[in-house]
Amino acid sequence: MNFEKFLAKRLYSTRRGGRRISRPAVAIAQWGVAIGTLVMFVSICIIVGFKQQIREKIIGFGGHIQVMSYEAMSDGETSIKADSLFLNELLAVDGVEHVQPFAYKPGMLVGRDEYEGIVLKGVGADYDLSFVKENIVEGELPAWSNEKASNVIVLSRTVANKLSLNIGDKVNIYFLQDGIKARRLSVGAIYETHLQELDNTMALTDIYTVRRLNGWGKDEFSGVEIAVTDYNFVDFVASGVNDVIERNNNTGATMYASTIDELYPSLFAWLSILDQTVWLILVLVLFIAGFTTISGLLILILEKSNFIGVMKAIGAHDVSIAKVFLYYSCIIIGKGILWGNVIAAVLCFIQQKFHIVALDPSMYYMNSVPIEFTWLLVPMNIGIFILSVLMLLLPSMFISRIEPTKAIKFE
Repeated sequence: MNFEKFLAKRLYSTRRGGRRISRPAVAIAQWGVAIGTLVMFVSICIIVGFKQQIREKIIGFGGHIQVMSYEAMSDGETSIKADSLFLNELLAVDGVEHVQPFAYKPGMLVGRDEYEGIVLKGVGADYDLSFVKENIVEGELPAWSNEKASNVIVLSRTVANKLSLNIGDKVNIYFLQDGIKARRLSVGAIYETHLQELDNTMALTDIYTVRRLNGWGKDEFSGVEIAVTDYNFVDFVASGVNDVIERNNNTGATMYASTIDELYPSLFAWLSILDQTVWLILVLVLFIAGFTTISGLLILILEKSNFIGVMKAIGAHDVSIAKVFLYYSCIIIGKGILWGNVIAAVLCFIQQKFHIVALDPSMYYMNSVPIEFTWLLVPMNIGIFILSVLMLLLPSMFISRIEPTKAIKFE
């Protein structure tokens, strides 16, 4: 058995019978590491959860990749040709999970006393509405078709409240194109994502209605949304999609593929700043863990100077004695990290299931603190343990300065 490790365990197990100074010092060191680890664990789960939810909201309404034309981005009315052959080629690109055409039409909703500018988005039977369904707060989504008008519109709660609209109410929507066109639609459902960029402008209806308003044929769309199997490879998939576009771009419009990051650069730039916050948290946690364990180790060495003197007197080397105290510190750090992880995991699980801590949706885009467990916590815990132990190498060298003759007399 490792002799230094054995002595470290004996010192730790008999610390209650030791002097009165080291007991609180060891406890403070251990709980200092635990609190630092808890802060790291909870903070990372919150940051990852926040990024994940914001990304899912944006992707839920726009896919991972959008194929559109430059003209459509400027005038909102230019179509692209997307027949079944083109859509099948897109679906065959490596990494593509699903493709879904859509059509846009800017318009003006007019309520009883107010009006609101919106973008009417037409979707068909093949459109994945799972994200919208998750965020429906009133009513039910209709079974939209590619071949007939539903006369139903889905609004955000923000727009519905501004126009004082409820489920089943009729609303007039006006469009400027070769004069003024108007449609009277019924409010079928109300959604709420808390993402103002979407809630303030986006309304949904069937794609048949929007195509007719634009005067398009059945293979003409504003664009195609593409879902990928792995978000980490979205740029690679976009490159493959652009290759398909080059082979099929036989219309007057110039098509191109944009990732969701390129379509919403400000939001994703903001999310990337959160990554820097993670590193700041890790530095703070390392500082807390290092400070408390170094303080505890120095106090322990001073208190055990008599033990160190006896060990040196019987022939133990400074390195061997330093190992004893390093093993002792490893026990303190390890238990502190363990308790910090256990408490943090319980708190995060409670928040994830019961949403106890609420947020202001107008400021944070969600109504409760998000939690997302991530595998990154494993290497981060290991990193904190290793770095904390490395920080203890310098104070452990203090042992070499202790003289046996003086230390044995020290009480």
